[in-house]
Amino acid sequence: MAEKKRSGLSELLSYAGGHRILVFLSWILSALSAVLALLPFVFIFLIIREAISVAPDFSGAVGIVGNGWLAVIFSLISILVYVASLMCSHLAAFRIAGNIKIALLEKVSRIPVGKVEEIGSGKLRRTITDASSATETYLAHRLPDFVGSIATPVGILFLLFAFDWRFAIAALVPVVLSFISMGGLMGKKMQEDIKNYSDALTDMNGEAVEYVRGIPVVKAFGQTIHSFTRFKESIERYCRFCISYTKKARRPMLVFTVFLNSAFFFITELILVLTVGKSVGQTVLLSALFYIIFTPIVSTVLTKIMFAQEDGMVINDSVSRIRGILEMEELQNPQTEGKPLGSKVEFKNVDFRYGGSERYALKNLSFTASPGQKVALVGPSGSGKTTAANLISRFFDCESGSVEIGGVDVRSIGKEDLSQKISYVFQNTHLLKASIFENVRLGRPGATREEVLSALDRAQCSDILARLPDGIDTVVGSRGTYFSGGEQQRISIARMILKNSDIIVLDEATAFADPENEALVQRSFDELSRGKTVITIAHRLTTVKDSDKIIVLKDGEKVQEGRHEALLEEGGLYAKMWGEYQSSIEWKVGEKK
Repeated sequence: MAEKKRSGLSELLSYAGGHRILVFLSWILSALSAVLALLPFVFIFLIIREAISVAPDFSGAVGIVGNGWLAVIFSLISILVYVASLMCSHLAAFRIAGNIKIALLEKVSRIPVGKVEEIGSGKLRRTITDASSATETYLAHRLPDFVGSIATPVGILFLLFAFDWRFAIAALVPVVLSFISMGGLMGKKMQEDIKNYSDALTDMNGEAVEYVRGIPVVKAFGQTIHSFTRFKESIERYCRFCISYTKKARRPMLVFTVFLNSAFFFITELILVLTVGKSVGQTVLLSALFYIIFTPIVSTVLTKIMFAQEDGMVINDSVSRIRGILEMEELQNPQTEGKPLGSKVEFKNVDFRYGGSERYALKNLSFTASPGQKVALVGPSGSGKTTAANLISRFFDCESGSVEIGGVDVRSIGKEDLSQKISYVFQNTHLLKASIFENVRLGRPGATREEVLSALDRAQCSDILARLPDGIDTVVGSRGTYFSGGEQQRISIARMILKNSDIIVLDEATAFADPENEALVQRSFDELSRGKTVITIAHRLTTVKDSDKIIVLKDGEKVQEGRHEALLEEGGLYAKMWGEYQSSIEWKVGEKK
């Protein structure tokens, strides 16, 4: 029999640890506070009843002051108990939210990098930050208030029927009618709507992140938001859902609000019925005054209960999204770790497809890259260059065949060993908001200051440090200290030089560098790649024509292999690409051919 899934609340409490007791204590205190908060209304009623009974000679009123002080005292006690409840709930909520974030981040660190990219940074960020923050708000505020709201009606029902059952029924009729009017929006249908809302919001957030990243392209080519169709469509989907749901909820919510706040009308009608043909007696008048004072609490409390149920559904959805990440398949560490003998990279009949795709991104790919060699992967867009590079570091695992380093399948190499074995230099390099020293030392956290300076010097960064007042201690992004793409690239290469990995993967690393920076970056590459196994993903063929080996890919398959000159003589795809590239760089604006 399948294991029954826990509720969202029980799953949240599993992250509370030793603070679990505080959650239950906050509920008890909140319920106690809610009951205590009703007592001042009783004392106020007693004051009014005594004042009416002795009028106009108020000298006979002996209990007004005492009841007044009791109302004040119980109000203060209720507030203090409620504050104690919130202190307990906040301590527990902060711990739970913190533990959830830790669990999610630890999980993300164990998920293959390629899978993280498939999810999208926007969606992942929203789950980690927004979903965990929602649980914090729910546990710290909504849940104690909900428990208090449940305790309040119990006390209210007792008080309502204790004074006059006829007025109690008159006060409860509009409450029943109001909840009947909302029946169509509650239950499973509401849970589904909340899920659809969260999906639409998540998609829009994810597409927004990608759009912001593409703003330089949009501005450079004078495009509009319509250039990013998926972002536009996600906004429209979110808009359509919100408008549709608002229209659907408009009438039930209007009827709900009218009925819930119409208790005074029903009480007045009852008074008219009870006093037909006679004057209003003191008993009826006192009962009417009590219920007029007391019934507004009913609408307030029941509104809280309704919204608390909605909050519970939101939390169930958030917990479901958190669970979705925590249940993702991890990058498995091998039971028996192999130790690579050297840094030779070898693809053996590798097949790979991205999840959900029927098309092979790589098909029967085989090639080798030996120590000291510079091997370039070239081919049209979508030919599988980046995919092949990603398999080396196990961003994904191949379906069949194997990727080996030093004669050992990468799936048999421990994550730490594999990470130390390979360094990546990407097109887009990001520096942390920390000093240059700290940014570079990420490559080898135990490195000394002298070793970091040496790595920066070998990466051709001396001119960058020379113009900065604080040199290596300059914080990136502080006081207007920003770097060009080429400068960031060189600092990133210094990090890789310090790491000193045996295998270097370059993903078109000079794509965004100006000519001056490109020359410096190329020199830093020479320092970085000396004696290493270098695999370069390239679009500009001039950057790889001196490679020891060029692998030409098309539709995921290797179609050619060899040195630049040999491939040109051979003809085929590489010669065609080289010819097209030469034509493009010789073309000049305004020149007629």
